[in-house]
Amino acid sequence: MSIITIVGAGMMGSAMSGPAADNGHEIRLVGTPLDREIIDSVRKTGFHPALHKQLPAAVAAFQAEELDRALEGAELVIGGVSSFGIDWFAEHVLPLLRPGVPVLSVTKGLQDGPDGTLTPFPHLLAERLPEEKRGMIPFNAIGGPCICFELLERRHTMVYFCGANLAVLEKIRALLSTDYYHIQLTTDVMGVEGCVALKNAYAMGVSLAVGIADREVGELDAAAAEALCAPGAPDRNPVYNPQAALFAQSCLEMRRIVSLAGGDGALAGELPGAGDLYVTIFGGRTRRLGTLLGRGIPFTEAQKILKGVTLEAVAVITRVARALRARGENPDYYPLLFHMDAILNDGAEVDLPWSKFGR
Repeated sequence: MSIITIVGAGMMGSAMSGPAADNGHEIRLVGTPLDREIIDSVRKTGFHPALHKQLPAAVAAFQAEELDRALEGAELVIGGVSSFGIDWFAEHVLPLLRPGVPVLSVTKGLQDGPDGTLTPFPHLLAERLPEEKRGMIPFNAIGGPCICFELLERRHTMVYFCGANLAVLEKIRALLSTDYYHIQLTTDVMGVEGCVALKNAYAMGVSLAVGIADREVGELDAAAAEALCAPGAPDRNPVYNPQAALFAQSCLEMRRIVSLAGGDGALAGELPGAGDLYVTIFGGRTRRLGTLLGRGIPFTEAQKILKGVTLEAVAVITRVARALRARGENPDYYPLLFHMDAILNDGAEVDLPWSKFGR
């Protein structure tokens, strides 16, 4: 049995307690300052109010102020914050990490630089380590199609673990692999992390077609609109040809961007790209955003409707489009991405550039 500390009590980070518990580990779940109600609930009853599920009995809950105690003796740290919590993680968690203890992150995103470089979060965290710990803590990440509810329900799930050191990845896989949680390994961090970040962006793009078709049926009240965005909910107006075309274009653009950034573009057609994109367009916040925009609702209004919802797709689209411009890339090679950027940041109406799609 090992001690595994999960920092960030969001849905995906918390769901990682499932395979960890099934392997007999002691699990410490630490909330960020935004997770206080979740941690209080888990402490009292074991119930996670965002997941609407009981967490395994092996989970002990800690508030942010107890972070140092929760990290004592940990053999693996799982970073469970969203991309908007990466600065908090860097400031408060990195100084407390012990040399040699690996970090496995569920955080999805890319950081762009002024020269157009795109940096995956494991590399970003390694760069932000205190000077005396540089090179002493291995940062790794998870990428692939994994819905948190299904993971806790022990549905067969296949993902990639990526990191610089294959031996470290093997040790982490031994801690978390189960007969339903299947883990492939790769040292191509940019390939995996580029795909899983971009899939959030392109899930919004595919969902534009859902909203466009939905607009043809007419208006619906807020409760019905919310129900249609639940994971696995059927389309109100099931028109799939446009979605399929946008899905293919998304994979093509992901391959181009990942290759440009130094990763294996072929992963765009595998688990981290096409696989993760597939599950993401079936429900959740990114689908909600794309559907609202496709219905003709301006982004400024969609933001109000989705107030309090973490919109990682917006950050990814904005940063990647900015990086491609800085590199002087031809926007006609990424027509869907640049159209999404114009919708979000220039107030453009949804008008998919069909004539520019394809090779």
